[in-house]
Amino acid sequence: MIPALPIADTNFVDATWILILKSLVIFVVILSVVPVVLLAERKLLGRFQNRYGPNRVGPYGSLQPLADVGKLLSKQGFRPTGAVPGLYEVAPALTILAAVLTLAILPFGDVQGGVGLYGIDVPIGILYFFAFGALAFYGLLLGGWASGSKYSFLGAMRSAAQLISYEMAMGLSLLGVVLMAGSLSLVEIVKAQGEIWFIVPQIVGFLIFMVAGFAETNRAPFDLPEADAELVAGYSTEYGGMRFGSYFFAEYMEILIISGIASTMFLGGWMGPGPSWLDPIWMLAKMLAITFIFIWIRATLPRFRYDQLMSFGWKVLIPLATLNVLVTAVLVVVW
Repeated sequence: MIPALPIADTNFVDATWILILKSLVIFVVILSVVPVVLLAERKLLGRFQNRYGPNRVGPYGSLQPLADVGKLLSKQGFRPTGAVPGLYEVAPALTILAAVLTLAILPFGDVQGGVGLYGIDVPIGILYFFAFGALAFYGLLLGGWASGSKYSFLGAMRSAAQLISYEMAMGLSLLGVVLMAGSLSLVEIVKAQGEIWFIVPQIVGFLIFMVAGFAETNRAPFDLPEADAELVAGYSTEYGGMRFGSYFFAEYMEILIISGIASTMFLGGWMGPGPSWLDPIWMLAKMLAITFIFIWIRATLPRFRYDQLMSFGWKVLIPLATLNVLVTAVLVVVW
């Protein structure tokens, strides 16, 4: 007799009501952090570029994100005449769904008091990240195609080529960490960094992951899918109101997710000095530090040409990431 297969395989299972509560907490925390990151970016960009950031709405401009959301909510919804009904509305929701589902595997601590400080701990954590992260690709591609605009369609095609090429480099950059930890579970990978954070032996993998992360999140200097000087606004050209806001919100959620994966895989995750109740704070602090690097790079580097972007991904990052995996595999076997 063939045994019944479980619906999902997890390393630690909470009670159902705890899982529901954790889902709400994760969403509320990210919903609160994203506006803070947006405000911090606009403030920091102002400092980097020797100008004022938001300073009119609320004390020191602190209520500017709330004003932006109110503006988007109050805008009248529309759909271009040539757009594909249904698909045009679904596309932004796919990007939000992909980001929210990926948040579930980010560990903010180990099991404490019978509760895991993460959504779920699956044995295939990294594969889960790439599987659900790929849904965002469909959101961008579908949004550009369903808009019925040539600028949107060109932006979607750019996005497809860019995400596919840089996702390969990103996957290879994490493979060295997986070989050293001997597990795909993010929780187990954090525990494997008890003696030394993997950023030290895997500094090449970390740098490749960060560069690929800029391309995956469509951030400068790799923001070619939405290059305003060439494609108006790329795949989101025909979107307005909260549909555009969904794409905008998902972009910042992706930044936090990439920062969370980098913190988990290379920077020891929740590990830090002090008692265990500080674990979530350490994890969030590391995520925000990497988010600061995203903002810093945006204010520093100009946008690449598209041929430079693709050549760098295929001719530099992928061969370098492959070499890093081979060297890591040899060292793991020998030692």
